[in-house]
Amino acid sequence: MALSDVNSTIDYAFDAQHIWHPYTSMTQSLPVYGVVSAQGCELILDNGKVLIDGTSSWWSCVHGYSHPTIVAAMQQQLSQLSHVMFGGITHQPAIEASKRLVQMTSANLTKVFLADSGSIAVEVALKMALQYWQGRQQPQKQQIMTVKNGYHGDTFAAMSVCDPDGGMHTMFGNNVTKQVFIPAPTSKFNEPLNQMDLLALDAAFAQHHHDIAAVIIEPIMQGAGGMRFYSPAYLTKLRQLCDQYHVLLILDEIATGFGRTGKLFAYEHANIEADIMCVGKALTGGYISLAATLCSDEVANGISDSPAGVFMHGPTFMGNPLACAAATASLDLLLQGDWQQQVNAIETQLKQELASAIDLPQVNDVRVLGAVGIIEMINTVNTAELQQAFVELGVWVRPFNKYIYLMPPYSINAAQLSKLTSAMITVAKGIDATPVTAQFISHG
Repeated sequence: MALSDVNSTIDYAFDAQHIWHPYTSMTQSLPVYGVVSAQGCELILDNGKVLIDGTSSWWSCVHGYSHPTIVAAMQQQLSQLSHVMFGGITHQPAIEASKRLVQMTSANLTKVFLADSGSIAVEVALKMALQYWQGRQQPQKQQIMTVKNGYHGDTFAAMSVCDPDGGMHTMFGNNVTKQVFIPAPTSKFNEPLNQMDLLALDAAFAQHHHDIAAVIIEPIMQGAGGMRFYSPAYLTKLRQLCDQYHVLLILDEIATGFGRTGKLFAYEHANIEADIMCVGKALTGGYISLAATLCSDEVANGISDSPAGVFMHGPTFMGNPLACAAATASLDLLLQGDWQQQVNAIETQLKQELASAIDLPQVNDVRVLGAVGIIEMINTVNTAELQQAFVELGVWVRPFNKYIYLMPPYSINAAQLSKLTSAMITVAKGIDATPVTAQFISHG
């Protein structure tokens, strides 16, 4: 699509005055860049500049932009049925998308609740866990246990299981339900479970299991909590303890699902099954918002046996046909495509091209897993300054906290990925290692 084919006029003044962007101030707003079209792995700005996208639109656009298969599926669905309420009505797009999810996930996950977004999928999962224990005559099991450094969304129940100290939601204080937090896993991805993690898990379950409805965790990778990769053995032990102490296990695969960590779902690294699982982001290939919460027959039966007799949740746009059509097309591309080869190639290239960053004095760590690459700085970075530096280098990389990271579309080619990794190294070199300031030093 040529630039002349789209509306390339961006009203930045109105945007700055009236539109609230994520995690920004309305009085000291961060700069924004106007995108007018996107193709493959490239974003086209209103000034004609082309940026290679290194974040897959917050980790969702795994097939790249304007993929003809997904676009065609959405166009066909839009002309037929864009939306209809899901209460008392069903439609084939929801059935097809749910069929794919049941097919792709572990055998015990047989029930699918289609929601609007990842945060809502987490809300649904937590409500499922609480209502399940009501149906199993153990209504005292009302708390959720989770690990520190986790992130599960911005709605209130989801916030309650995000990191309580260093997370994004500490300002909400007593308005957020108090949950049970245990130390974040310290066993690294390629290592066995260490004694510290083992003792912490054993102690937490022994002390709290009477009141715990479920444990929720991001499998293998803690995303917004710092892109931390941990040992699959931790998940194996967690599953064993949930079984031993009669606690449900909720896996939040919203960021990790659909191939991102090198497995179709991250729990496959540990060869375990969840009782409840959340998916989102890449579910539709990043084309339209949709999420899902899957559960086992046992969980569904427990909920149905609860005093309410039904599951008490029903979003207006639940099972949206347009989103379900996009999801079916995206999931078929994964099931029929070569995502495994693509992710393996990305992982190999990221390891090779980011390795030198570990020698920089301002860098604390470099780590790669699947189609995820992170340079962790010693100090918090200036997001606005680094964002501008990346745009000048022709790439879209959005750092946060101490982390400069890539989660590119799987369809990215080697030359595009090299431009991204080169930009990461260049920008990391320009960050002042001086504590506190951590300012970007321009190289002209």
